[in-house]
Amino acid sequence: MIELPYSLVVEATIEPDYFGFYYPDLEGFTGIGQSIEDCLYKAKWGMKEHIELLREQGLPVPEQNPDPKIVVQNTKVPAEELTVG
Repeated sequence: MIELPYSLVVEATIEPDYFGFYYPDLEGFTGIGQSIEDCLYKAKWGMKEHIELLREQGLPVPEQNPDPKIVVQNTKVPAEELTVG
């Protein structure tokens, strides 16, 4: 069972131990991790803190997604960065 209130995107990079993540529906929240599992852990707990901060500052909090998904994909890197020199 996915225990996240929003869909999450985890992006793999060229580095095998460097991943980025973000919630498409939760503006301003991003993070990095050393594995997909690390990203899931950090995303779950960091999102709770982020939402608390939004509420404390009187900013809008998006409605929860009733059908959240976790997408793991390659990061979008410009072609010139993919070439080996």
